Amino acid sequence: MADAATLMISVGSYLPERIMTNQELTALVDTSDEWIRQRTGIAQRHIVAKGEKTSDLARHAAEQALDSAGLVAGDLDLIIIATSTPDDTFPSTATKVQHQLGAHQAVAFDVQAVCAGFVYALDVADAMLTAGRGKRAMVIGAESFSKILDWSDRSTCVLFGDGAGAVILERSDNATGYGVLASKLHADGAHRDILYVDGGPSSSGKVGHVRMEGNKVFRHAVDKLSSVMDEVLEAADMPVSDVDWLVPHQANIRIIEGMQKKMGLSDDRVVKTVHEHANTSAASIPLALSAAVGDGRVRDGHVLAFEAIGGGLVWGAALVRYGRPSG
Repeated sequence: MADAATLMISVGSYLPERIMTNQELTALVDTSDEWIRQRTGIAQRHIVAKGEKTSDLARHAAEQALDSAGLVAGDLDLIIIATSTPDDTFPSTATKVQHQLGAHQAVAFDVQAVCAGFVYALDVADAMLTAGRGKRAMVIGAESFSKILDWSDRSTCVLFGDGAGAVILERSDNATGYGVLASKLHADGAHRDILYVDGGPSSSGKVGHVRMEGNKVFRHAVDKLSSVMDEVLEAADMPVSDVDWLVPHQANIRIIEGMQKKMGLSDDRVVKTVHEHANTSAASIPLALSAAVGDGRVRDGHVLAFEAIGGGLVWGAALVRYGRPSG
């Protein structure tokens, strides 16, 4: 078991059909397409349809990942959904998706680490598979952030969108150097008030809306993400030159470019999709990964660097050698 590796063998994604452009937002708040693009890099975002839930987005992404891997739901032993916008307070959205997929044997639960949720869920799934608690896991980042936005607040409503991305992980005892190579997680609740939702079951009894002090979040983001990336590279004993692709949390083009500069990476080694779907919180990394796998940029054997920071504050990074070794 000491030599067990957690391979990342498949990806899937789903974006709601409805696209909301920056121009549409000008009818809701005092903003412009130019203002949003210059400050965030965002051109549009996808918005769930009436009656469409986070579980629906997650299920679509999961089905695509299963199809891509040539697997069925019965092959899964674990389903973790990273989300801050669950269908219900309880039960978990993961149990709903487990039932919809027909993965009746799989353990299922949610992880709530906001925009860092995918990295947190990946770390949990890796630990469980490495410990022998199953053969295959599905990790899904899924969000309906449009449901918790204050559409009169220009500082937040232009930033977020809805979507889901999924990866399938598989334990292997003969794939040294592949899969999850290292991961590091952090949290600091002292900064809770710079990014939060002003409501909840035990406080207001209502869902609430996203509130953010953008300048403070930005300053923390580049510093903390740069530091944790250094940590994870050191843990993997890997120079940054060995990283094929930075697949960052797609929150803001300025944060992405700040990390790109810190790591000394060229444009052709960074996956950027924030312009297409805005900040989809826990879904943004697997959405970006799915796009890069789908168009052939990311291939088996490529080393991927994931990083994200979200409300809490919570942040983390992971290094993954994608796919299975040949032969």
